[in-house]
Amino acid sequence: MSFLSEALWVLLLGSLLGLELIGKVPPTLHTPLMSGANAISGITMLAALTLIIKAGDNIPLLAMGAVALGFALFNVIGGFLVTDRMLAMFSRKSARRKDTNS
Repeated sequence: MSFLSEALWVLLLGSLLGLELIGKVPPTLHTPLMSGANAISGITMLAALTLIIKAGDNIPLLAMGAVALGFALFNVIGGFLVTDRMLAMFSRKSARRKDTNS
Protein backbone atom coordinates (compact mmCIF):
# COMPACT_ATOMS: atom_id res chain seq x y z
CA MET A 1 0.00 0.00 0.00
CA SER A 2 1.43 3.37 -0.93
CA PHE A 3 1.96 6.27 1.43
CA LEU A 4 -0.80 8.31 -0.21
CA SER A 5 -3.44 5.61 0.21
CA GLU A 6 -2.41 5.07 3.83
CA ALA A 7 -2.68 8.81 4.45
CA LEU A 8 -6.14 8.88 2.88
CA TRP A 9 -7.28 5.99 5.11
CA VAL A 10 -6.01 7.84 8.19
CA LEU A 11 -7.84 10.98 7.03
CA LEU A 12 -11.08 9.04 6.47
CA LEU A 13 -10.99 7.17 9.77
CA GLY A 14 -9.95 10.28 11.71
CA SER A 15 -12.79 12.27 10.14
CA LEU A 16 -15.36 9.64 11.05
CA LEU A 17 -14.04 9.34 14.60
CA GLY A 18 -14.02 13.13 14.99
CA LEU A 19 -17.57 13.40 13.70
CA GLU A 20 -18.73 10.77 16.18
CA LEU A 21 -16.92 12.33 19.13
CA ILE A 22 -17.80 15.98 18.46
CA GLY A 23 -21.47 15.11 17.98
CA LYS A 24 -21.65 13.96 21.60
CA VAL A 25 -20.03 17.04 23.19
CA PRO A 26 -22.39 19.14 25.33
CA PRO A 27 -22.56 22.86 24.46
CA THR A 28 -20.87 23.89 27.74
CA LEU A 29 -17.67 22.10 26.70
CA HIS A 30 -17.57 23.49 23.18
CA THR A 31 -15.41 26.53 23.96
CA PRO A 32 -12.58 24.70 25.78
CA LEU A 33 -12.50 22.08 23.04
CA MET A 34 -12.36 24.81 20.40
CA SER A 35 -9.31 26.29 22.12
CA GLY A 36 -7.62 22.89 22.00
CA ALA A 37 -8.54 22.50 18.35
CA ASN A 38 -6.93 25.86 17.59
CA ALA A 39 -3.73 24.71 19.27
CA ILE A 40 -3.77 21.51 17.22
CA SER A 41 -4.34 23.58 14.07
CA GLY A 42 -1.20 25.55 14.92
CA ILE A 43 0.72 22.27 14.97
CA THR A 44 -0.96 21.30 11.69
CA MET A 45 0.27 24.56 10.15
CA LEU A 46 3.84 23.73 11.15
CA ALA A 47 3.50 20.20 9.76
CA ALA A 48 2.04 21.53 6.49
CA LEU A 49 4.87 24.03 6.12
CA THR A 50 7.40 21.25 6.77
CA LEU A 51 5.68 19.08 4.15
CA ILE A 52 5.77 21.90 1.62
CA ILE A 53 9.47 22.52 2.29
CA LYS A 54 10.43 18.83 2.10
CA ALA A 55 8.21 17.98 -0.92
CA GLY A 56 10.62 19.31 -3.50
CA ASP A 57 9.16 18.76 -6.96
CA ASN A 58 6.50 16.25 -5.82
CA ILE A 59 3.28 17.99 -6.94
CA PRO A 60 0.80 15.78 -4.96
CA LEU A 61 2.69 16.42 -1.72
CA LEU A 62 2.86 20.15 -2.46
CA ALA A 63 -0.90 20.18 -3.10
CA MET A 64 -1.61 18.21 0.09
CA GLY A 65 0.58 20.58 2.09
CA ALA A 66 -1.12 23.63 0.59
CA VAL A 67 -4.60 22.27 1.33
CA ALA A 68 -3.60 21.37 4.90
CA LEU A 69 -2.09 24.81 5.41
CA GLY A 70 -5.21 26.50 4.06
CA PHE A 71 -7.59 24.54 6.30
CA ALA A 72 -5.39 25.05 9.37
CA LEU A 73 -5.12 28.80 8.73
CA PHE A 74 -8.88 29.00 8.28
CA ASN A 75 -9.42 27.21 11.61
CA VAL A 76 -6.89 29.31 13.54
CA ILE A 77 -8.12 32.67 12.20
CA GLY A 78 -11.77 31.69 12.67
CA GLY A 79 -11.04 30.50 16.20
CA PHE A 80 -9.38 33.78 17.11
CA LEU A 81 -12.30 35.77 15.69
CA VAL A 82 -14.88 33.68 17.57
CA THR A 83 -12.87 33.89 20.79
CA ASP A 84 -12.55 37.66 20.46
CA ARG A 85 -16.29 37.98 19.90
CA MET A 86 -17.05 35.77 22.91
CA LEU A 87 -14.72 37.77 25.15
CA ALA A 88 -16.43 40.98 24.01
CA MET A 89 -19.73 39.54 25.27
CA PHE A 90 -18.32 39.39 28.80
CA SER A 91 -16.78 42.87 28.84
CA ARG A 92 -18.48 45.90 30.38
CA LYS A 93 -20.78 47.86 28.10
CA SER A 94 -18.71 51.05 28.48
CA ALA A 95 -15.59 49.20 27.29
CA ARG A 96 -17.51 47.80 24.31
CA ARG A 97 -18.66 51.27 23.27
CA LYS A 98 -15.09 52.54 23.33
CA ASP A 99 -13.94 49.64 21.14
CA THR A 100 -16.66 50.16 18.54
CA ASN A 101 -16.20 53.93 18.39
CA SER A 102 -12.46 53.82 17.72
